[in-house]
Amino acid sequence: MRVVLLLAVAVLVLTVLLPLLRRPLARGPRPPVALSDELVKDPVCQTYVVRSRAVRGRGATDAPYFCSEECARRYVG
Repeated sequence: MRVVLLLAVAVLVLTVLLPLLRRPLARGPRPPVALSDELVKDPVCQTYVVRSRAVRGRGATDAPYFCSEECARRYVG
């Protein structure tokens, strides 16, 4: 009687757990996460600055990033 009860519990546990275990495996590898805030190099003082805190140069759309307003003023492009 105990063996039958243990088998029933084992089957119940497997039917509940197997679908939960298969989900992460079925998705496959996750794509790499893009960095939302990358480092950019200041062309004047050669330091690296987080893009969201960098000072954007004036001019063309491909204007460089600077660590400060002073470096942006000193830049001769």
